Amino acid sequence: MNPYVTEIIDAHIAIENWLSRGEGNADALFSRFDRDFTMVTPNGASLDFAALCGFFHAQQGARAGLKIAVEKIELLAEWQEGAALRYSEKQSLPEQAETLRFSTVILKRQGEKITWRHLHETAQA
Repeated sequence: MNPYVTEIIDAHIAIENWLSRGEGNADALFSRFDRDFTMVTPNGASLDFAALCGFFHAQQGARAGLKIAVEKIELLAEWQEGAALRYSEKQSLPEQAETLRFSTVILKRQGEKITWRHLHETAQA
């Protein structure tokens, strides 16, 4: 499997474990993201690395029963230092309506390490 696709899947497993059960190591989770990380959230807010870490700290274990499924992962472009991909992400919580978002990500590669450089999420209309 393409290492960028694997990173997307593995990152979402780690995020689900962190948010739903409070499981995982904060440093390991944060190390998936580049220090220059930027994100546009589904509601249009902008986050940087510090804000993302703050979000994860505040939300550890706060979404009991959260399930995240990534689908339709597509490699858009790949170059020596990284890649651009898009995918869809379904999130569900017990007794709540499922949400769907479409994401485009820029992943950065340094040797064998892949980090998230930029993520843009759009909620399904």
